[in-house]
Amino acid sequence: MRGVISVHRTSTRGHRLLLTAGLAAAALVSSLPAGPPARAATAGSVPPRPTTAAETRTATWLDAHLNGDGAADRFFRELPKGGDLHNHLSGAVRTEYLIQLAAEDGLCIDTTMTAVAPPCGPGSRPAADALTDAAFRQSIVRAWSMQDFPQGESGHDHFFATFGKFGAATGHRGKMLADVAGSAAAQNQTYLETMVSPASAGAKQLATDVGWDPDFASLHNKLLAGGRLDRLVSESKQEADEADAEFRETAHCASTAAAPACRVTVRWISQVSRNSAPERVFTQIALGLRLAERDQRFVAVNLVQPEDGEISLRDYRLHMRMLNYLHGVYPRAHITLHAGELVPGLVKPEDLTFHIDDAVRTGQAERIGHGVDLVHETDWRALARDMARRQVAVEVPLTSNAQILQVEGDEHPFPVYRKYGVPVVLATDDPGVSRGDIGQEYRRAARTYGLGYPELKDLARASLEYSFLPGRSLWRPDPVRQGFRPVDECRVLHSARCTRFTAQNPKARLEWRQEEAFRTFEGRYTR
Repeated sequence: MRGVISVHRTSTRGHRLLLTAGLAAAALVSSLPAGPPARAATAGSVPPRPTTAAETRTATWLDAHLNGDGAADRFFRELPKGGDLHNHLSGAVRTEYLIQLAAEDGLCIDTTMTAVAPPCGPGSRPAADALTDAAFRQSIVRAWSMQDFPQGESGHDHFFATFGKFGAATGHRGKMLADVAGSAAAQNQTYLETMVSPASAGAKQLATDVGWDPDFASLHNKLLAGGRLDRLVSESKQEADEADAEFRETAHCASTAAAPACRVTVRWISQVSRNSAPERVFTQIALGLRLAERDQRFVAVNLVQPEDGEISLRDYRLHMRMLNYLHGVYPRAHITLHAGELVPGLVKPEDLTFHIDDAVRTGQAERIGHGVDLVHETDWRALARDMARRQVAVEVPLTSNAQILQVEGDEHPFPVYRKYGVPVVLATDDPGVSRGDIGQEYRRAARTYGLGYPELKDLARASLEYSFLPGRSLWRPDPVRQGFRPVDECRVLHSARCTRFTAQNPKARLEWRQEEAFRTFEGRYTR
């Protein structure tokens, strides 16, 4: 769950004025002509790619309908969009479904629109009342999401406050997953990496019992002593087993009426509460990485809660050193980090200069989330080139960035990352809170940055390419700068050799299926 923290309020206009100077460099870079393909690795530019006849026809259709009516809505819903790699489970659930879960659990809604345990005290009402009282339901929806959010107030504060308000309703991981995976399936996605906090209470208690030790090796040994960390791994596996069972029951996966959610491949990312005491942060990182090496359902860790929080800012470099050390202990586990989810005025200028750099170069991040403050980083051009060379992807939730940080359009570094050849994947972040979906992110990218169908197609391909699925890829290395070219085994996609290859490599298998989905999709759209 994303944490709650109060910060000073800055108006939308104020954020825009503060950002204009710093992001002017981004606009300049995005207007520069691309360099020759041979120098892509050093210049960072990405050459335009050739298009097939089917892609050209589909692109022509989209150009004619992009700003039109429901036809474009259908296009973006049906577009094969691969995976969502930046998704917080509790924030991704539809608000109306959270209200239903609160009602089923007999929760109450207090005067602050917060879900609380029964009995209902003075001024509070049963959550079940919202199922029949439309006005009450809408009041909860506004408090638990960004719907009808008042202009001029802090989107940052309202967004993060929602998690504390609906938190009591998020006790059914499997039911929530059924809802979120169902939404992904409806958007023609096949893969989901979503964030949860495994064995949260147990990890907190272990951290309290062990206490802080600045010697990371010593602290890690204390966690392992007596098998306590391994008991948390077992507890986390049991939680996942129960969630899997609840998901399958809710989505009717074992029946002939299985919901489309059952066809979505799901992997878990372990959340770490970065605005906590150092010993708790270290314990959660160790648990998440150890779990990822011992249970294939878990793939990575990520630090969550506001990056501008008091402890997060104070301990940012300490957290990166923790990750660096524990990555050496658990090298097979993946790391993706919220980094650069900051703007001028939200933090001191010096805090804008190193977060992405430290996440990549010290924290061992293979992907970063948001990355909004790129052009404020010290020597950001060298950083962008390094990210491109190392294929460190950026998870970009455009709607979330606009709502929380008031950063969008030319003020967003989206085109800068692309100009430098940094892999970019579109993501939802918290679509339940944002009241959106992944199709909205693709349409927003197309309209805002003038992307045609081939560019959207490659963004969708990247969402699987930079996933943490095991196995080899369908594509040759560095596909963003070198083009999505099949590996030798799959030069002929429909061949026995390629079939054998994809059978042995889960990532390639989903990518192959996506190519088939593109072929079908492109057949529907003509001039």
